[in-house]
Amino acid sequence: MATLPAECPSCRGALAITRLACDSCRTQLEGTFELPALMRLSPEDLTFVLRFVRTSGSLKEMAALYGQSYPTIRNRLDAIIEQLRAAETAVEQDAERHAILDAIAKGTLSVVAAERRLRALS
Repeated sequence: MATLPAECPSCRGALAITRLACDSCRTQLEGTFELPALMRLSPEDLTFVLRFVRTSGSLKEMAALYGQSYPTIRNRLDAIIEQLRAAETAVEQDAERHAILDAIAKGTLSVVAAERRLRALS
């Protein structure tokens, strides 16, 4: 089975999953589904995370595996953690934006209050 691409091969934009299918019963779901945060990592960073898990989280073993110093490996892991935090924050902000727009549509939030909340998210 082919590896799931995380970005468009043409423009490098983010890809969205639009269909899921069950191999057993052939049920299909259509919609727009987000890629999990780990799948948004570059192939190199994802490989790094998988190796980190396989070494039971040992930075010392990772340093030996990559032939790099412990601080270099620590910095790389910290950078990956920051990418994952940023992705999580973006998802949370997107959900909040949708909730604000839904509240306007339902008439439970004024446009002025919504504008204030949306600006606070930026």
